[in-house]
Amino acid sequence: MQDLKLLLILVFANGAPIVAGQLFRNKYNRPVDFGIRLVDQKRLLGDSKSWRGLFSAIILATAGAVVLGFNWKTGLLLGSWSMLGDLFSSFIKRRLGMRPSSQALGLDQIPESLFPLLAVSPVLELEWWRMLYLVLLFIVIELTLSRLLFRLKIRKRPY
Repeated sequence: MQDLKLLLILVFANGAPIVAGQLFRNKYNRPVDFGIRLVDQKRLLGDSKSWRGLFSAIILATAGAVVLGFNWKTGLLLGSWSMLGDLFSSFIKRRLGMRPSSQALGLDQIPESLFPLLAVSPVLELEWWRMLYLVLLFIVIELTLSRLLFRLKIRKRPY
């Protein structure tokens, strides 16, 4: 049951920026990287990584954790580290010359699920095989939900 709850919180964290984008449109949509370009002249992260998305993910993950019976700090860790994983993926994708919001199977899902699980593993005593299992399940869930959200016209691209 704990695994299902962890997956739900990860889904909340990763879905929150999409929902916030639908609710607020262009409001509060400031890029996390402040438009900074690196030596390669590519954006650090890109416009698709916003403070609105970052904060919505952390808030929803924290609230979701409390509702599901976890300590708020666990939710805060899950949401924060999930978004750090998302920012890491975006950074790598920019270096590889990929467009913002383009799909990179694995790179888009693994850091967003593995980083937060590693962050809470000492507290929740997660074994490596459980984390691997949860990451694999997260990939399947994320890809399935992404296609569903695209069909519902909530997401701009299916992944």
